[in-house]
Amino acid sequence: MKKIVATLIAGLFATSAFAAQSAATAPSTTQSTTADAKADKDVAKAEAKEAKKIAKADAKVEKKSAEAKSDVAVAKADADKTKAKAHKKTEKAKADAAADKADAHADKKADTTAAK
Repeated sequence: MKKIVATLIAGLFATSAFAAQSAATAPSTTQSTTADAKADKDVAKAEAKEAKKIAKADAKVEKKSAEAKSDVAVAKADADKTKAKAHKKTEKAKADAAADKADAHADKKADTTAAK
């Protein structure tokens, strides 16, 4: 960008020097100045377009990052839910086993008491 501006400024000085030498070159100086202005305008357009593309790419990255974070949160919630279910089943199985053991112990005690 700096090189383009420097070239344009140098071109401006060169055209002004030639314009001062003869009146015949005055129309070409106007054309040259118009061309320089057009070139500046084109450069500004290109920079704006580049900035827009960069912003769009950054937004895309942010969106993907947000989606990934959301996916991780959903996965963690699912894992917690699964762990809770497993814990509940385990507690139920332990309670059932303890109840069966108590029933078996009571039956055994009842059998020994009936046998006497």
